[in-house]
Amino acid sequence: MGTTTTVNERFQNQADDAQSQLQLAPCLPKWLVLIFAVTCGISVANIYYAQPLLDTMAADFSISLPAIGFVITLTQIGYATGLLFIVPLGDLVDRRKLIIAQILLSAAALAVVAIAPSAAILFAGMLAVGLLAVVVQVLVAFTATLAPPQERGRAVGLVTSGVVIGILSARFVSGMLADLGGWRAVYVTSALLMIVLGALISRVLPRHVPMVGTESYGTILKSVLVLFIRERHLRERAVLAFLIFASFSTLWTAMVLPLRAAPFGLSHTEIGLFGLAGLAGALAASSAGRLADCGLAHWTTGLSLALLTLSWLPIGFLPQSLFAFTTGVILLDFAVQAVHVTNQSLIFAGHPEARSRLVGGYMVFYSAGSALGAIFSTTLYANFGWTGVSILGATFSLAALLFWLFTRVGISS
Repeated sequence: MGTTTTVNERFQNQADDAQSQLQLAPCLPKWLVLIFAVTCGISVANIYYAQPLLDTMAADFSISLPAIGFVITLTQIGYATGLLFIVPLGDLVDRRKLIIAQILLSAAALAVVAIAPSAAILFAGMLAVGLLAVVVQVLVAFTATLAPPQERGRAVGLVTSGVVIGILSARFVSGMLADLGGWRAVYVTSALLMIVLGALISRVLPRHVPMVGTESYGTILKSVLVLFIRERHLRERAVLAFLIFASFSTLWTAMVLPLRAAPFGLSHTEIGLFGLAGLAGALAASSAGRLADCGLAHWTTGLSLALLTLSWLPIGFLPQSLFAFTTGVILLDFAVQAVHVTNQSLIFAGHPEARSRLVGGYMVFYSAGSALGAIFSTTLYANFGWTGVSILGATFSLAALLFWLFTRVGISS
């Protein structure tokens, strides 16, 4: 009890100091926001390149279709670990140095995946790729720190749009490169791109002086738990993140399996085009940050969750109708992005000295949901076909909507 009290007192002192310094925070130039968005998009793509390549990887390493989803699950486990133990460092050390180090180490991890001689090395490499991809969240927290309060939702929304562009474009890029040079060419190209990105970002990133003073790494980690104990809205938004990204991962992990099989037999490049279709919906949802700035966060969340649940109806028409399926993909990506941007705008509203910890704790639930959706979706597809996958995704979505309704009733009462 004494330890918890001490951590709470230190955390409160940090918050008071940060609030008193808030007016001194530098503004975030628009050109730098765009660079942050591009960096996030390129970095996050690394953990999604594998999704349209699962069948090829399975054949290369003689891995069964139900088990190949473990590639995605391991990447998300690495991502969750990085969120817990790397992202909070952004509140303790110069974020510029932390970001550059992660980018260069990511290049090394991608090279390991590219030359992996066995499934064991592949799994280890994917785990490291996920671990280091959390550079994205350090950049998101940096954006929230540098942006003035009245523009924070818009800036975070733009950078998060870069993340979504990277996630969805990754499928098209990896599919196209795989069709040209095999799945390993995807990771060779990505490793080289990260090296170039590291050189660029080292020239434009501003230095960052943490607000936490002399606090230790252990204290920083403990304060993540304190945040969850103290902040009801953080707990609620984390649960929503878990459920919406479980639904998101259910779709995007399993869809390659029916689309590559008869009667479609689509190439990796053609499957990647669905990512570009979903991109239209995701970009349209970037304005959710502005709605959050205007005080409409809760209504935006509720309507988006209802749309997310309904999107599984046209998605379930695969393989009868590719048009209906594509429509559902667009709706799903719009809804997930709208909720995600709104979530981050809300949790960043307070505690400017703890934004790395806020985003790290929140995104652990995102990663856990993505991992759960990945492993369950491939298993269900192997046993129950696309109907089983659609029911799973719709269940996650409906659970998110019901949870939101429950929390709203709790607040009003």
